[in-house]
Amino acid sequence: MRIIVLTAVTLLSLLCIAIGLPPLWHAADGLRVTQTQAGDTPITLYESHARPGGPVVVIAHGFAGSQQLMQAFALTLARQGYRVATFDFPGHGRNQAPLPGSLTDYPGMARGLQDALAGAVDFARSQGPGDARVALLGHSMASEIVVRYALEHPQTTASVGVSLYASGVSATSPRNLLVIDGALEPAALRAEGLRIVGMAANGEAQPDRTYGNFADGSARRLIIAPGVEHIGVLYSSAAIGAASAWLDQSFGRSATGRIEQRGASLAWLYLGLLLLAWPLARLLPRVSPAPLGLGPPWRRLLPAALLPALLTPLLLARLPFHFMPLLLGDYLLLHFALYGLFNAAALHWIGRSGEGGSAAMLMLRGCLRGPLLIAILAVAAYGCLALGVPTNAYVTSVAATPARWPMIGALLCGTLPYCITDEWLSRGAQAPHGAYAATKLCFLLSLALAICLNPERLFFLLIVAPVILLLFLIYGLISTWTYRRTGHPLVAASANAFVFAWAMAVTFPMLGDY
Repeated sequence: MRIIVLTAVTLLSLLCIAIGLPPLWHAADGLRVTQTQAGDTPITLYESHARPGGPVVVIAHGFAGSQQLMQAFALTLARQGYRVATFDFPGHGRNQAPLPGSLTDYPGMARGLQDALAGAVDFARSQGPGDARVALLGHSMASEIVVRYALEHPQTTASVGVSLYASGVSATSPRNLLVIDGALEPAALRAEGLRIVGMAANGEAQPDRTYGNFADGSARRLIIAPGVEHIGVLYSSAAIGAASAWLDQSFGRSATGRIEQRGASLAWLYLGLLLLAWPLARLLPRVSPAPLGLGPPWRRLLPAALLPALLTPLLLARLPFHFMPLLLGDYLLLHFALYGLFNAAALHWIGRSGEGGSAAMLMLRGCLRGPLLIAILAVAAYGCLALGVPTNAYVTSVAATPARWPMIGALLCGTLPYCITDEWLSRGAQAPHGAYAATKLCFLLSLALAICLNPERLFFLLIVAPVILLLFLIYGLISTWTYRRTGHPLVAASANAFVFAWAMAVTFPMLGDY
C-alpha cells in the first residue's frame, strides 16, 4: 500500500510540474529578450518581433525585490508593442553596486534609487530607433521613485504606481497617473490612492473611475485588484490588464496582446516541487535507528519556547547592530543567534531535569557519520536548486553575487544555532503534536515584538516577515518528511539553516553606508 501511495504522489507531483512549467518556459515566445548592463545596472529589454519600435516603458521593482518580480507586466506590455525595460536597483538582485544611504539616511537612499531609474530610462530610450515617448511603472518602494522622476521630467507620458505611496502629487502632475492596489493590502494604501485620485475628482473619488483627461495629462484612476495582497498584485490579471489599458489610452494606441497570467502556473510548479520532496525524502539514508530529539511535554516546551521569544527582542532593543553591509542582515543574525543561545539553555535545563537525557551528547551522536552528511547535502541541494532555480528564473533573483557570499557565511552563524536547537527542542519520539509549529510561531511573535520595540530601525522587517513565514511553511514541511525518514534533527536543521541564510543574504539590499 505504501508503494502505491508513493507512486501516486510522485506521479501527481510530476503532473503538477508538467502543468506549471511549460507556460513559464514559453512565456517569452515571440519576444526579443536581451539581458545587458548599463554601467553597474543589470537591465533586461523586451521587444516584440512582430511589433517593434513602440513607446518605452521602464518598470521598477520594490524593496528587497528584483526585476524578475516584474516579469508579468513586462511580458504583457512587450507583447502589445511596447519597448520594455526592467532593471535591478543598486543593492538589489544582480546589481553589485551598493545602495547609497542607510536606514537613517532615507534621502540618500532615495537619491541612489532615482539615479538608477534615470540611468535605466536613458539607456532604454537609446536602444534602437522607435517611439521616444516614455512611461514608467513602479511597485511599492519604486512607486514613489517613479512619481518623483515623472514630477522632475514632465515630458513623461504616463505613470503607473502599484501599491503607491508618494508625496508631491497634484491634480495634474505627474501626467496620467494610474494607482493600483491589492484588495488585501493595508487600508492605508487604498486611502492614499483615493487621496491622490481625489485631487482630480474635486471631491471624493471612487475606484474604477477615470477622472481628468489624457490629452492634458490630468487623467487619474484607482484600481483595486481583487483577492491579492502586496506581492500577489504583481501577478493579478486585473492589475496587469488595467496598466496595459491605461498606457494604451495615454499613448493613444489600441494594442492587443495576451495578458500574462502566471500566478496559476507558479502555483502548479511549486506545488509539484513541494509534493516531490515527500517521495524523494523516502530515499534519504536512515541516520538514527530511533528518533532523536528531546521533544519535551507541553509543560516544559511552552516556557522553553516563550522565554527566548520575549528575551531576545528585549535584549537586542538598544544594542547597535550596524556592522554588516546588508539591510537588516546584522539584526537578524543577532536575533537568530541569541534565540539559538536561549534555546540551547532550555535544552540544557530540560536535559538536567531528566526528560530526554543529555541533549548535547545526543545531538552530537553520528555527526561525523557519512549517512548524516549525505542526507544534509541532499536536502540542502533540493532546497537551493530544485526550488531556487525556478525562483531565480520566474519570481525573484536568488543567485549569489560575489559580494553576497560572505553575507551567507555570516548569517549562517545565526541561523545554524537557531535551527539546530529549535529542531532538537521540537522533535523526538515523545514530542507533542504541534510542537514544531508552536516554536516557529513563537519566533515570528518575537520578530513582531522587536518591530514594536524599535519601529524606526526595524520597520522593513514588516516587509520580510511574510517571507520568513513562507520559508517556515515550505521548509518546515520538508523538515517533517526528512525527520520521519532519517530520525535525526540535524539533517533538516543544517539544510534549513543554509537555505535561510542564503535566502536572506541574496534578497536583502546591500548598503554602501552601514
